[in-house]
Amino acid sequence: MQGSLNEIDIRSILQLIELGQRTGELMVEAYSSSQVTTEMERHPSRLTGQCWLVFSWNGRIIYAGQSEGNLRRLHDYLRRYKAETILAELEVPFIASVNAPEYGYLWVLLENQVITPALARSIVHCMVQETLFDLLSLHQGAFIFEMGSGLAPQLTTLEISPLLANIFKQVQEWKKFHPHITSPNQCPLIPDQSKLQKAVQPQVFETLNRWADGKTSIRQIARYLHRDIVVVTKKVIYPYVQQGLVQLLAPYPENTLNVPEPFIDRNRTPRIVCIDDDLVIRQTVEIILKEQGYEATAIGNPLKALSLVFQLKPDLILCDIAMPELNGYEICAMLRNSTAFRQTPIVMLTGIDGFIDRLKARMVRATNYLTKPFGDGELLTLVETYIGPGKTLNASIERDLEDEFMSELETL
Repeated sequence: MQGSLNEIDIRSILQLIELGQRTGELMVEAYSSSQVTTEMERHPSRLTGQCWLVFSWNGRIIYAGQSEGNLRRLHDYLRRYKAETILAELEVPFIASVNAPEYGYLWVLLENQVITPALARSIVHCMVQETLFDLLSLHQGAFIFEMGSGLAPQLTTLEISPLLANIFKQVQEWKKFHPHITSPNQCPLIPDQSKLQKAVQPQVFETLNRWADGKTSIRQIARYLHRDIVVVTKKVIYPYVQQGLVQLLAPYPENTLNVPEPFIDRNRTPRIVCIDDDLVIRQTVEIILKEQGYEATAIGNPLKALSLVFQLKPDLILCDIAMPELNGYEICAMLRNSTAFRQTPIVMLTGIDGFIDRLKARMVRATNYLTKPFGDGELLTLVETYIGPGKTLNASIERDLEDEFMSELETL
């Protein structure tokens, strides 16, 4: 089951999953405008838009969240229980699903008795509600539902119909805040504290003074207070935005795919590893990159690649998707679960140009996506974006200048 949200809305999709008692993953990618859609058609290798995942089992929801693997949301929910600092110390194994690291961290917290089963289920419930709120507010995008074995192990299962009914009411109430408030990711800011203090009750002022710093979003405030976002907005933020006592800054992009700073250490050659079971691709990539001054190592066996990558410590990884034993998604997810490669650019290579592959690449936190066959210029442009130019060009210029200088000395 796949298609566009212009053809069928999220509510209908979820109802079909429930009625069919389906087990699998619903993946949704948002298009912010027709212009974004056109841009994606022109440049399908670029990962754009927001993506969400909803995991179901026998027509019930197990877990839902964004596909970026960002732990900010879990961190926010744990803050209330003073358990957020433990996240940085945890080593999360490669569990059943590589697509939901947030869910994996919850299980490790539970196994280490940092949180109770009741608290874990409560957090999952809040995460599902939050995700469905975003999805029911979405009008443009594409979706696909893939049948599968289901996310495991399971913390809880949630009936879809009651959830949809409650969240649909939330979305309708939220629309009443327009145009003063347009996004739960907008960040409140107090322009004049003394003026606000005179106008509101002490409890409201205390809450706003604590959280309305221009950096904390409305959604985060609701998480910290463990309250319904519509209730928090209606009672604590909206009236004072209307009066001009509170301002709202632009939404904080929680899931923006950030491009890392290009490689700038000119004391050594930028190092790239290409993992691909196709010999022609490996040889082509090595030739192109080495000619441009990069240190390129191509590996055909994905299992060997995992161990070699840790030894080589590349500045960028090119990884084919369709490979035996381990596919590119699994390799990318494994590397992302290691602190050594959480920030390393990983570009997925594939011969298939499609929505599913783009979405799956985002799910495992790939940096970008490149469709085969690709030209020299396309590959080099992408590489330079993430790690800068190779050393050959600069070195040849230096040699030319040195030769010119020496020839001038000889004429004197």
